[in-house]
Amino acid sequence: MDAEIAVTVEAAAWTAALPDAEDRCHTFAAAALGAGELGEGPVEVSIVLADDDRVQAMNRQYRGQDKPTNVLSFATLDDEDAPLPVGAPLLLGDVVLAFETMQREALEQGKPLADHFGHLVVHGVLHLLGFDHEDDADATEMESLERAILAALGVPDPYAPHTPEEGDDGP
Repeated sequence: MDAEIAVTVEAAAWTAALPDAEDRCHTFAAAALGAGELGEGPVEVSIVLADDDRVQAMNRQYRGQDKPTNVLSFATLDDEDAPLPVGAPLLLGDVVLAFETMQREALEQGKPLADHFGHLVVHGVLHLLGFDHEDDADATEMESLERAILAALGVPDPYAPHTPEEGDDGP
């Protein structure tokens, strides 16, 4: 599978805290895309590294919730039978992450910022592939897939309690 992963950094805090944020997006998104049944053609995903204000505005507009959230996913695969022009990439959708919320969660949960970031990228891309956590069975399936993808990338189980290691100051 050929994947085009476009990353837009809208908030400078991302690269200040994670200088390799764009590279991490490519790595984690590509790993998550490998979990989907997308066929052989090219696919395209957009990831936007935004701030809480931008995500709150989008959350309010599209989900009716006037608060920031860590990640929003906007899947474009509503019509699986829609024709795809020959050679055109399959547009999977957009993932938008909120820096301040992600950073706060990492601190509250005692997780390294880079690990939490990777988890949210994987989580968002899995939503684009049609995975969700609306009921217990779906949540179990999605969490199991997240764990496997992240473990393959050297990231500890995001759902296990995290105890900061000696010298682990977090972000």
